[in-house]
Amino acid sequence: MTLTGQQIIGNAFSSQSKQSFSAINPATNQALETIFYEASTAEVDQAVQLAAKAFLTYRKTTSEQKATFLEKIADEIMALGEALIKRCMAETGLPEARLTGERGRTTGQLKLFASVLREGSWIDARIDTALPDRQPLPRPDIRQMHIPLGVVGIFGASNFPFAFSVAGGDTASALAAGCSVVVKGHPAHPGTSEMVGRAIQKAAQATSMPEGVFSMLHGTSHEVGMAIVTHPKVKAVGFTGSFKGGKALFDAAAKREEPIPVYAEMGSTNPVFVLPGALQERSSTIADGLSKSVTLGAGQFCTNPGLVVALQSDVTKSFIKQTGEFLKGMAASTMLTPAMCQTYSKGIAHLKSVAGVEVVTQVESMPGSNAAGAVLLQSTGKTLQQNPQLAEEVFGPSTVCITCDTKEEILETARNLKGHLTATLQATPQDLQEYKELVDILENKVGRLLINGYPTGVEVGYAMVHGGPYPATTDARSTSVGTAAIKRFARPVCYQDFPAELLPEALKNENPLSIWRLVNGEWSKDKVS
Repeated sequence: MTLTGQQIIGNAFSSQSKQSFSAINPATNQALETIFYEASTAEVDQAVQLAAKAFLTYRKTTSEQKATFLEKIADEIMALGEALIKRCMAETGLPEARLTGERGRTTGQLKLFASVLREGSWIDARIDTALPDRQPLPRPDIRQMHIPLGVVGIFGASNFPFAFSVAGGDTASALAAGCSVVVKGHPAHPGTSEMVGRAIQKAAQATSMPEGVFSMLHGTSHEVGMAIVTHPKVKAVGFTGSFKGGKALFDAAAKREEPIPVYAEMGSTNPVFVLPGALQERSSTIADGLSKSVTLGAGQFCTNPGLVVALQSDVTKSFIKQTGEFLKGMAASTMLTPAMCQTYSKGIAHLKSVAGVEVVTQVESMPGSNAAGAVLLQSTGKTLQQNPQLAEEVFGPSTVCITCDTKEEILETARNLKGHLTATLQATPQDLQEYKELVDILENKVGRLLINGYPTGVEVGYAMVHGGPYPATTDARSTSVGTAAIKRFARPVCYQDFPAELLPEALKNENPLSIWRLVNGEWSKDKVS
């Protein structure tokens, strides 16, 4: 595939702007071939207007048609073959095995949403049949289901160039819900974005989807993103990235004449509580697993364990030392962009400047290489209480170990946490009994609780929650991973006393879709008599 560097707007390509940029290979600092053009305001408007027109048709397509479209996207991505992987490696510095696996996850979640559509019950159909003889007032016939919101603006993430990017979970769930999408590809991997975008474009044409159901825009400036979020025909936004970026989009959406939901995942330090019994039993094993989780993908995971909390003891001292030794054996890894590597270095320097913070291990990297070395810092619960910034995300392969003098100080540390995506307990059964209150506290702080695992690695399935209270996300009620992600881009509509011929298929008495429905308070696939 020969890259164009242009915007994908429906079935067409466009490059109206004179502003351009190139992708940078972070491993070499060399610009890659192909010039990419910044989307103009007019091109953003054209993409959104076309998406709004397409939505009117796409929302009415059958579940089978949408499922076939999603599966065709997966097929077209796979058809790109090794060329896609090689381009992505050049743009991100990520290894082939990692990207091959992520591509599989991406196509897998597209197919998973196709199966959700075919099963059909996600629309949460509810029927309360009429009770004309009820006293003192009769009950009307009331039926409810979820329908798609409209045009969704989606922002590709830097750290997952497939799974959270152009054809990632936000795009898959929005298309599954029946929404048209306008994607802003991440400027760190524009060639990868174009290749995947053209695969979606080809799939849309092959399955006779309305033109404009998908468009993709390039942009390095804030203006392109803001133009999408503030466009009056955009009805929701999906974002994965920094707190600063997500909060800016959220604030802009809230100030619109018609405020819209922004589902922004904005980072997390994912605290790990290593309890006394677990340390006594398997200190070295935990240290090994923790060090691997911290350095996985150069620490560029939103679920990276950036904070560790343990009770002060000789065993804890040994555990911290062991973790440091394991990290010393981890070579520095190339980060996604030079800017990210610089930000990581600044973040580590800031943490080291806090009084009461000690360096346990710091792996050095070659200057100018954009490689980040692992860093393990140590401090105390009292220092954390006085310097809550120690619990804020530093994007990269680092973690801060906090030692507490008492059980109550551990609990108080948990109470003082802000919102995070995950929290982990390394614990024995006895630990879990003694620290039962800790679980109660953490339930209100995170979207996913783990026991005796590590937060890196997010399973794509029916029960997964990848979200959490603010500031981890802007809406703690949602998830960006798993089949429940589809609900972000739909809303409930109620139909009262509708004649049968006007009811949507999902709400007809005959249940022609054979889906689960809540009929008069009971779940059933039966016909309504």
